[in-house]
Amino acid sequence: MTSPLRFNDALLITDRAFKPFQCVAWTLMEGNGELSITVVDGSESRPVGHCKLPSSVYSDPVKLGQKLEQTRADLARQGIHFAPWHMPV
Repeated sequence: MTSPLRFNDALLITDRAFKPFQCVAWTLMEGNGELSITVVDGSESRPVGHCKLPSSVYSDPVKLGQKLEQTRADLARQGIHFAPWHMPV
């Protein structure tokens, strides 16, 4: 069984999953703990993708890896290309 991810670790993993692009992440103070991620083209500062991660996903390494892979694949089908990546163990 894997241990839950800390919030900051989930942010670092998410940021690395979308290189060479940058990630902007935020939660609402009065929100439900959901993490919003926008993938931004750093050279043009334009959004190329967006996803939302409930705490049940970003705290679970398996679910986080699956969601990041799914989001990368969805964006790749739209012509966005990422650096090679795998979920750290």
